Amino acid sequence: MAGSRIAVLGGTFDPPHIGHLVLGECVRWQFDCERVLFVPAGDPYRKTGTDTAENRLAGVTAPRKVTPGASRLAMVRLAIAGNPHFEADRREVRRPGPSYTLETLRELRAEGHEEIVLVLGSDAVADLPNWRGPEEIRDLARIVVAEKEPGAGTRGFEQVEMPPLRISSTEVRGRVAAGQPIRYLVPEAVREYIEREGLYGGAAPAKP
Repeated sequence: MAGSRIAVLGGTFDPPHIGHLVLGECVRWQFDCERVLFVPAGDPYRKTGTDTAENRLAGVTAPRKVTPGASRLAMVRLAIAGNPHFEADRREVRRPGPSYTLETLRELRAEGHEEIVLVLGSDAVADLPNWRGPEEIRDLARIVVAEKEPGAGTRGFEQVEMPPLRISSTEVRGRVAAGQPIRYLVPEAVREYIEREGLYGGAAPAKP
């Protein structure tokens, strides 16, 4: 409902995992948000180039291939089902061209949302100066940070208080590719979708 405080949790969600859900609920509770919008990026250009933070961390130089937006949106919908405060927002998947957070925030403001809490990981905050309109983003939304590593250089921003969960989409994709189990790392419906659609180039783990 327009006028109430909302949180915006964007990202690639390739795939969504339990850490995303815990983060969303902690943000909702801590910052008293009516809804948490999970916004999969349609064309996550900061993730698919060769010189990305993720590639530098992994020592990889090849561009990353991202699962089609429709599939990632479908997984988000499966992941958040059952929580009435969570909503899958498809605007960036439907929007042509690179996905800019600035455009999403402008659209939400135009829809009447005056109080927007933008949730960023510490890696995204470090990359924020390279985004389109970083100063306007800070004007349009209250930025809060989920630190992926302690001391990640996010001083000056409010921190999300949440249990430390060492899980990432990169790890989930790697486990699938290696034929390792991902049960309890992602919601069961997401695990079934990954297996059914044959995502991430792995065979299903052998059943006992």
